[in-house]
Amino acid sequence: MARTRSASGTRTAILDAARTRFGNDGYERTTMRAVAADVGVDAAMVVRYFKTKDALFAEAANFELHLPDLRGVAPEDLAAVLMPTFFDVWESDGTFLALLRAAATSTVAADTMLDVFARQVTPALTGITPDRHAERAALVGSQILGLAFSRYVLRVPPVVAMTRQGIVDWVGPTITRYLTQPALTRPAL
Repeated sequence: MARTRSASGTRTAILDAARTRFGNDGYERTTMRAVAADVGVDAAMVVRYFKTKDALFAEAANFELHLPDLRGVAPEDLAAVLMPTFFDVWESDGTFLALLRAAATSTVAADTMLDVFARQVTPALTGITPDRHAERAALVGSQILGLAFSRYVLRVPPVVAMTRQGIVDWVGPTITRYLTQPALTRPAL
């Protein structure tokens, strides 16, 4: 007896398969045909729901960080409260790592990553920074993305070998400085 699947169930299965494929194979090597095969549907079904690989990727790469409310957190505790959220995303959600890998070569991925920061990170950090909110959030983002890329994509051995707490101990003061220290007053060159 053939199993029946609802339209929403098929769409969800395609997105789940796409997240797995993009996470394991990266953007460039993932094909709509391979995603369809993973789900057990014809590639035309993937095209029907998502039209293009870029559209499939954009939707599959959409995720929520669920950043904690940092208002009221003592400055010296900011990194310790914030960093576990990033570790959880990096280590349990292949979507983020696929997006990170793809952002270097795909404008869709880069735009999606920028959108995540604009919609989620910047507003969360704006509430706790004294000034120059966008610049401070961008610097925190550069630190976080660089760390994720080093640990989970390039797999730099000393960074991979570090514990979560070790990373918080080393990187935390930099993140705290970005968020709380007075802004530099030197004129831009």
